[in-house]
Amino acid sequence: MEPLTEQRLVSGPVVYGFLRLVRMPRARQEALVTSLAKYCRNHELELSGLFRDRDAAGPTSAAFTGLLDVLALPDVYGVVAPAMSHLGPRAIAAGRRRQIESAGARLLLVRRPRPTRPVVSRSVPVPHPHSGTTRILNADS
Repeated sequence: MEPLTEQRLVSGPVVYGFLRLVRMPRARQEALVTSLAKYCRNHELELSGLFRDRDAAGPTSAAFTGLLDVLALPDVYGVVAPAMSHLGPRAIAAGRRRQIESAGARLLLVRRPRPTRPVVSRSVPVPHPHSGTTRILNADS
C-alpha cells in the first residue's frame, strides 16, 4: 500500500532570503537568519539560499543583483525578508520591491509593516469603561 501524501517528504515553494546587514552585530545577524529559517519552516517554504547585503551605498549591490538572477530560475516562488527595511531605505526599498514583483516573485515579510493609525482628536473626552464593574445577565434575559 502507498503511504499517504502527508507522510511523504515534499518540498515546498522555493524562496530565497534577503538580509541587509550594514553595521550589525554578529549575534543579531544570526538571529535574523534563524528567524527566516523558522518562518520558512512554519509556512512550508523551502529556503534555498540567502543573500546578505552589506553595502549601504545605493540601490545596486552584488547581493541584490544575485537575488534578481536567481528569481529568473524556474519554479522560484519568492523572496523572504525580516522586514521591508531589509530592502534598504524607503526609496530604494520601493524600487527593489517593484523589481522583485516584476520578476514574477512574491515578497514575503516576516514582520509586516505597522498599520498607520488615524489621528484622534483629544478635544473630546474618550469614554472609558469602569474597571472592576461586571454586568451579570439573568438567565431569563
